Amino acid sequence: MKQAPIGIFDSGFGGLSIYKEIKALLPQYSYIYLGDTARAPYGCLSYEKIYEYTLEAVKFLFNQGCQLVILACNTASAQALRTIQQTFLPKNYPNRRVLGVIRPCTERVLDWSQTKHVGLLGTRATVDSNSYGIEIGKFAPELILSQQACPDWVALVEQGEVISESAQKIVKRNLDELLQKDPHIDSIILACTHFSHLTSAIKKALGRTVRIIHQGPIVAQALQNYLIIHPELEQVCLKTHSEEIFTTGNAEEFRINGHRFMNFTTKPLKISLS
Repeated sequence: MKQAPIGIFDSGFGGLSIYKEIKALLPQYSYIYLGDTARAPYGCLSYEKIYEYTLEAVKFLFNQGCQLVILACNTASAQALRTIQQTFLPKNYPNRRVLGVIRPCTERVLDWSQTKHVGLLGTRATVDSNSYGIEIGKFAPELILSQQACPDWVALVEQGEVISESAQKIVKRNLDELLQKDPHIDSIILACTHFSHLTSAIKKALGRTVRIIHQGPIVAQALQNYLIIHPELEQVCLKTHSEEIFTTGNAEEFRINGHRFMNFTTKPLKISLS
């Protein structure tokens, strides 16, 4: 089988926080990153649209030769991954794999909390799916999970408003809502890749010591472990240290955001998925 890059997909550039950690831990591989910025955010869309858009992205990366695709998007992982894995792949690409970001985090959830009270901040679609609650129930049924949808946070990041006064007010309001549900929370999962870019505002709004769980290092370590366990897949991953960046939106805006958040110099190329 011909070697090919590892594909990484997100609805926008929030997934660059995942890609940055993956590339730092596994620099020997080649990568293709795709951000569907023209149709972001996904968090307010219906299940049907999220699945449709995610599948189009997966097909695009498969057409580039990718044998392994990482959904670096919580909304896509929550709403589309299971159907892609159980229905689409067996019928169309039985030897290819699509992985998400939810399971790696839920497998380690007990490592983080002393009180066993954990909070989660995500998009409306992720929270409504209860994907984290279902997975945590498998690995840590004794843990108490409180979830809070933050519908405005992705837009704040996409618009570069991460340190504005209005952003601070929005972040504080949603955090207050979460902690009102459970004041014993000692750890908070940022269940959206965009949200890591609001870390400063989150810490300021919390006003007390709460552990912030970033997904990037966790997903990167999980991918490394996965490739060790599946040498047949690792062998078809291209190892030329190359990268390609694609976006469905404005390529120059993506380049600026990519340089700001990841410091990459690769020029993004604009493509269409629909």
